[in-house]
Amino acid sequence: MDDYTAVDILLAEDSDADAEMILRALRKGSVVNKLVRVHDGVEALDFVFREGAFSQRPIGQPKLVLLDLKMPRLGGIDVLRRLKADARTKVLPIVMLTSSAEERDIIDSYDLGVSSYLVKPVNCATFTDVVAHAGLYWAVMNRLPT
Repeated sequence: MDDYTAVDILLAEDSDADAEMILRALRKGSVVNKLVRVHDGVEALDFVFREGAFSQRPIGQPKLVLLDLKMPRLGGIDVLRRLKADARTKVLPIVMLTSSAEERDIIDSYDLGVSSYLVKPVNCATFTDVVAHAGLYWAVMNRLPT
């Protein structure tokens, strides 16, 4: 069994520090689902559509995508647009998890069909609580095995 079998959560996050806080927060919230992290929007699309470096991963989609808005090579809005435009992935739950509280980013995300938009708090403890509660919410709503 390889590392990409039965992925429940795809985390697209370019910041190592934020990715570590997200992982810690999910563990704190008792969300122990299989998670794969990618570092930018291109890798996120490659993973979901089984292209590039992920062309050999087993068939199947993550049950949840945690997507950063501001990433190198391809941003979260463009990833969201592509996922929601494709019949294979348009119902995939996507949570925008970003530091941007810009009204335009929020409106664009919801217009494109994001499931939820969470602004990363600067305070580490608050950040952990936000992610832990969002992770628990999605685990319950989507019946992810925990």
